[in-house]
Amino acid sequence: MRIGTISDLHIDRNEDMLKRGESFAQLVAEVLREKRVDRLLMAGDISNHYLTTHTFIEEVSFLSGVPVHFVPGNHDYWARDHEVTDTNTIDAFFNQKTYSLVNNPVLLTNEWTLVGSPGWYDYGYGNHDRYSIEQFDRKQYGFASWNDKHYVNWGEPDQVISHKMLNQLRQDLKSVGRRKVILMTHVATHPEFVMPLPHRVYDYANAFLGAQSYESLYEEFKTIEYSIIGHVHMRKILQEKERTFITACLGSHKHWKKFDVKNQLTKSLVTFDIN
Repeated sequence: MRIGTISDLHIDRNEDMLKRGESFAQLVAEVLREKRVDRLLMAGDISNHYLTTHTFIEEVSFLSGVPVHFVPGNHDYWARDHEVTDTNTIDAFFNQKTYSLVNNPVLLTNEWTLVGSPGWYDYGYGNHDRYSIEQFDRKQYGFASWNDKHYVNWGEPDQVISHKMLNQLRQDLKSVGRRKVILMTHVATHPEFVMPLPHRVYDYANAFLGAQSYESLYEEFKTIEYSIIGHVHMRKILQEKERTFITACLGSHKHWKKFDVKNQLTKSLVTFDIN
């Protein structure tokens, strides 16, 4: 079985890069066929509107004939272009869908399972010598702010949400027993996928890129052989002994060297085979 993974398409932000007559769903479907992908894993941040994200997933699956498995990213939760301001309502919307991995591990083969959660940042990768928890909570750096401050409202602190999602992942991982696991989160769960410190900006911003506490899962569950990560807008594969970490972000067109959407999708999408 060939697995494909990609994240951070930001189709609303990148739509100006499409040629006349193109759509993101059509281009993704073409790339999936060309790479002979059997299952697509999407690690969040498809768009800034939950209904746009949902429709896109459905279209990709229909056009390609490939089942899609998904965890939302922080942008998929944003309440900027609609009136649903309670993030828990959007979360419940996604979790009811068959493509959602939350509390819904997927048996891929007799030996392999897929487990996932958005995850949420716990400030663990920020510079705690320089900033306090209260300063991270404010999500304000000089004149700039981390936009989740304005568009995401869980009704609880970030660290509480992060811990709840960690507990959900732990229960899902326990439920699949000794099977080999592909783990998918939106947030980074490994220090090699955030910016090295010290750094003028990322001393602060790293707090919102990942969940350091999730690293405990890799010690607790040796069966995790692949870890899929989104959010960080990099394209990187890291091999640690028998475990592979993958981030396959399309990211913002501002960082592309070639302004061709299909070319960037082809470069971003990572495939690997399981038996």
